[in-house]
Amino acid sequence: MALLRTKEIRAMDAAARDKRLRELRDELMHERGVAAMGGAPPNPGKIRALRKNIARIRTIASEETKSGRAPAAPAAAPESPRPAETKEEPEGEADEDAEEDKA
Repeated sequence: MALLRTKEIRAMDAAARDKRLRELRDELMHERGVAAMGGAPPNPGKIRALRKNIARIRTIASEETKSGRAPAAPAAAPESPRPAETKEEPEGEADEDAEEDKA
């Protein structure tokens, strides 16, 4: 398990990056399972390295999405602004309060 360099990740296309991310997540799940069962992992630093690689891939993917380099998911139509809501009391409740004040 070698560390992925930033240059290597940036050189990947989106599909390859997603595939690699899935592989790393599966491997991390396996390593965490071994640790949870009480087994001694053959490489104690592997979990940390896997987490860092996953974080690197997600960070670079996020940066590219924000900068517009990678095609993002189709944007939904913008929502129309909601009209300002007015607080109205139901008719029955307002009349009851007025009658109590008179008494």
